[in-house]
Amino acid sequence: MNDHHKQLAHFERYQLDCSRRTFLQRSFAGLGGMALSQLMGGSATSNLPFLQAQGGLHFPARAKRVIHLCMAGGPSQFESFDPKPQLDTIHGKAFPASFTAGQQLAQLQGSELIARGSFTKFNRHGESGLEVSELFPHIGSIADDICVIRSMVTEQINHDPAHAFMNSGSILKGRPSMGSWLLYGLGTETQNLPGYVVMVSRSEHPDQPISARQWSSGFLPSKFQGVQFQSRGNPVHYIGSPDGVCQSAQRQVIEEVQHLNGLLRSEHVDPEIDTRIAQYEMAFRMQSSVPDLTDMRDEPQHVLDLYGVKQPGDGSFASNCLLARRMLERGVRFVQLYHRGWDHHRNIEELMPASAKLTDQASAALVKDLKQRGMLEDTLVIWGGEFGRTPMGQGTGRDHHIKAFSIWMAGAGIKPGITHGVTDEMGYAAVQDIVQVSDLHATLLHQFGIDHTRFSTKFQGLDYRLTGVKPATPVKGIMV
Repeated sequence: MNDHHKQLAHFERYQLDCSRRTFLQRSFAGLGGMALSQLMGGSATSNLPFLQAQGGLHFPARAKRVIHLCMAGGPSQFESFDPKPQLDTIHGKAFPASFTAGQQLAQLQGSELIARGSFTKFNRHGESGLEVSELFPHIGSIADDICVIRSMVTEQINHDPAHAFMNSGSILKGRPSMGSWLLYGLGTETQNLPGYVVMVSRSEHPDQPISARQWSSGFLPSKFQGVQFQSRGNPVHYIGSPDGVCQSAQRQVIEEVQHLNGLLRSEHVDPEIDTRIAQYEMAFRMQSSVPDLTDMRDEPQHVLDLYGVKQPGDGSFASNCLLARRMLERGVRFVQLYHRGWDHHRNIEELMPASAKLTDQASAALVKDLKQRGMLEDTLVIWGGEFGRTPMGQGTGRDHHIKAFSIWMAGAGIKPGITHGVTDEMGYAAVQDIVQVSDLHATLLHQFGIDHTRFSTKFQGLDYRLTGVKPATPVKGIMV
């Protein structure tokens, strides 16, 4: 930021502080009291979610909550949801140069390109006849409940920026993730748990790390950022009270700290003071709500078996999926479950089946469980990675690929039992009904009743939105 912009920012802050102090003085600091009363069970219009304060949703919502199953590393579409018989027929031969001439490749740039067909078979499932790889028999069993998008494309070919692009629509640090945007716009339905929770599981093999910036609130107040729960042991550090400190004493300390923060808030316009007030209260409430959330002794054995949970809280993707359902039941708005282990540059025939085995059953069980509880109709489920894999081989694996990959979605007004979009005969590029990441974000917001073009916030003098400045369109073809 240059000196001119710094001076302008300081002047804008000065204007806000001065006008706010004048208002508070004239209203006997009533707004500060209203903020604190909201935390203590009262109501305050100043704490309404952004969209409610702006007049409400733009149209009726189909979704109330979302769970994003993030297959970190980029699963191969050729061994999951996009069979390519013509590619299989030229396995081991030179890949047609007409597809790749002048195109961006990752680690294959300058190499001899050899076609790699699928090492798996595909089967048709359900009344829809949806084609799913034999590596995912459980997802195949929910074929009539999911919509497979085969024509996803992205702009980023390396993991961390591709994750950032999928989450925030930008590779720049400091941009809010989609979960943060939803909390900012809609608020949360729980006061006892974070509205946006992230958990991470992994395979047995070395894999790509996941940066915490993927669930950052960016330039939005930090109270909207994702909260990472640990997959093993206590999901939140220091959830218990210190030895010798009873809850009543702790409550008194918190109330006094909140009072001091409220006084500070009355003097300065700083969203982080609001965050501090809210998070102290949240931390106190989580001391009782989190143990109840993670105590799965009330889950019947048939539910544990449905997910494939061997030991609740064991750090597995299966355990995380069951815990995520419990979060959704308790009002958590946005849950992301990352599973690390899909970056198959080598040994794909050994490693991809292992990753699929760790995630297939629980992914399908989550959809089945939500459906039988009547929650799937207003819960949006998204499954997929940050990009796909090449139709050309890279030794014994596949390289990163941005021109075509597959994801699936379910619930909350998404058409079940269909495929959307088409890739060319070699699976190199999406050629019909192409879905950009910004289109996916626009679709997400649409299902929550939000017009993405009318949902923005001002930062450094500019209006920012999740879908950015490029044209984006909700994918109407996958909506009921």
